[in-house]
This record gives sequence, structure tokens and C-alpha cells, in this order.
Amino acid sequence: MNIAGYRSEFKREFSLLETIAFAFSIMGVIASVSSTLEFGLVSGGHVGWANITGQVALVCSIDFVCADMITSAISVASDGATNLSLKATYGILLAILFSHGIVCSAATSTLARLNLFYVVINLGTAIAAIVALLVMSENKVSTKDAFTLFENNSGWTNNDSAAHISEETAGAARAAPIAMLVGVGATAGLGWILLIVISFVIPSMSDLLASDLPLPMAQVFLDVLGKRGMLIIWSFVIVVEYVSGAAQVVDASRVVFAFARDNALPGSRWWKAVNPHTQTPVNAVWLVMVAAAICGLLGFSASALTSLAGASVIGMYTSYATPIILRITSGRDKFVPGPFNLGTWSTPIGAIAVAWVAFVIVLLLFPPAQSPAVPEMNYAIVIIMGVFIFAGLSWVISARKWFIGPIRNIDDDTDVVSRDDKTYSM
Repeated sequence: MNIAGYRSEFKREFSLLETIAFAFSIMGVIASVSSTLEFGLVSGGHVGWANITGQVALVCSIDFVCADMITSAISVASDGATNLSLKATYGILLAILFSHGIVCSAATSTLARLNLFYVVINLGTAIAAIVALLVMSENKVSTKDAFTLFENNSGWTNNDSAAHISEETAGAARAAPIAMLVGVGATAGLGWILLIVISFVIPSMSDLLASDLPLPMAQVFLDVLGKRGMLIIWSFVIVVEYVSGAAQVVDASRVVFAFARDNALPGSRWWKAVNPHTQTPVNAVWLVMVAAAICGLLGFSASALTSLAGASVIGMYTSYATPIILRITSGRDKFVPGPFNLGTWSTPIGAIAVAWVAFVIVLLLFPPAQSPAVPEMNYAIVIIMGVFIFAGLSWVISARKWFIGPIRNIDDDTDVVSRDDKTYSM
């Protein structure tokens, strides 16, 4: 960080294991599958602003799904007699956000230890769900159907998170990239197994989509495990979703802090403040909470909430791809490799990553069906372009006159260079 001109503001209390746990917890494999299963059933400045938009929108999306999970549990527990309204669901969202604000305002050492608990719950729940579905299902489909059956219900024809806490990670130059690789790899592998198991225990996708429960995955557990079994496993899924939301709040608040440190946000002097007691950006945490609560108002429209989820991915993917493009094009000769790098594979892997991001962004802009009505449209482009237009106008009208880029807070005449928490004499 000293090389870039920044003084480390936080205590480096995330070990390699705790950083891996953070990366794995924020993706919450069982909760992620539970919250996005429906999409698979149906279909069988700008960079900084894009990242912040994605981070805040993702906090809202995760916590709104957590609220939906709670309403699903209440509906099942009451045998369908109690179905909470959207207003009640929004109230649950606000309660979750408030509790996350308190938890994520804690000191770095506390957050690091909590992530070890998070990963145990996350991994244990995913394995328990896989075993329970396989053992308890009495109506499995054939292997052929599980792997090849396609039901088109749409009308269409045929996690970096570790980087965002690197300022709080010991040996971040190696620990952060290792945590990202292990976290993504473990989540992808476990998620793949879970999805295969789910494919075996779903006799009819169309019947599942017709469920009255907010999330089809809740119906899967109810059909296979019965009311009591579903409520037991679902309670753990809710916990996993909750801790994924907490991890995302930590992630988003660090992005806000980093952006505000360069005075790139309105009110930056507030959002870059570090609490003297916890040594964490508490103000940034609560800014994320308020912004996510405002985004949550979109939850009163199912299509708007889905669009928000898509916008969060587009925003973050855009911010990820931009430095990669610069790295493999104009910055090829200027890039100084760190202790963890891809060597000669950097350019081809970077090109593949950029191509994949471009493909996914286009995909996320498609409407959910071939001929959607206005209420069912995908408005992700409206959200993203709204942010880009705001950022563009802000630059033209004002920011270009005072924004000078990264602000160094280390004297230029310093005779040391720091790499993470180790200092080397020059």
C-alpha cells in the first residue's frame, strides 16, 4: 500500500485461514443456490461508482432474500395460514440491516474470528442438505433426466471479497489471491454437487415454480423432508444467508471507505473516518445500511428486485473487468508483478475473463421471457445507466475541477517501502 501512496488505516488481523473463511462465507453456497434456483428453473469514476452500486445492491439483494427465507419458514410453520405481506417482509429486511450494521461495526479481530464460525455453518449446512435430499427423497428422477431434461419455461429459444479486506489481512499480497481462488473453487465445487442432487429430487420444474412459497428451494425441502425436516434445515440456510449478508456488508463498507479516501464520494470526510475504538470504518458501514434500505424499496416489485440483483452483478463485473483490460492492453509494460501472479498466463487468462464478463453482462440485460409485459421487464440497464449518467454528469459539471485521483497520505520523501505488513528499506 505504501507503494501506492496509502498508509494502512486498519489492523491486519485477518489470517490466511480467516481470509479464506471470509471469501467462502460471503458466497454462502447453500444460501446462494436457495436464492437463485428459480432462475435456473425458468431458463433451464464510472468504475468506482459501478463497484459501489454493485456492492450496495448486493447487500440489499442478500438481505432481502434472507427476509424472504424467513417469510417462507413462517408460511410453512403455519401450514400456509400466515403469509406475510411485502410491507412485513420489508420490515424484516430493515431489522436484518440494522443488526448487520451493529455486527459489522465491530473491531477487525472480532470480524476475523466470526468468519471461522461462518465457514463452519456454511459448509456444514451445505453438506447436510446434500445428504438429506439424497437419503430422504423417495421420488428421484432418472440419471438421464437429471442431467439432460430441459424444460423451457421462459419462452426463449435455445469473490474479490478477499481483495476488499486486504488492508486488514496479514500478508495480503499472497493471502488475498489465495483466499479468492480457494473460496471460489470450494463454492463452485460444492455448489455443483448440490445442484446435481437437486436435479435428482425435482420431478417437475413447472410444478415447483407454481409453489406459493417465495423461494422454490423451500418447496424442494418441504416436498422431500416434510414440514419438520424442512424447518430444521431451512433455519440453518437462513443463518447462512444472514452471515453471507454480514460478510457482504464488511466488503461493501471497505469499498466505500477506499473510494471516500480519495474524496470521490459526496461527504467523503464522513465516510473515510475510522472509528478510534474499533479501528474500522463504522460510518461507511452505516452508509451502506441506509443505501441498502433505500434499495430495498424496490422489493415491492418482483421485477424491480430481480433487476436490482442483476444490476449488482453488472456493476461489480464492470469494475472487475476494467483493470484487467488495462492490464492486458495499455498497461502490459507498466505492470509490476506481485509475489502472487499468473506469469505468462496473465494475458490469455485476462482475455478470457474479459470475454466472459462481456457475455454475462449482455445476458443479465435480457428480460426474463421472450415477450415480457412492462411489469415483467428487466430494468437492470436503467439502474446501471442511471448510475453511469450520474457519474458522468458529476464529472463534467464538478468533479473534473477538483478530483485529482488517488490521494497520497505518506510523505514522498519516505525511505521505506511497505509490502502489506512487512517493511523493507530502500
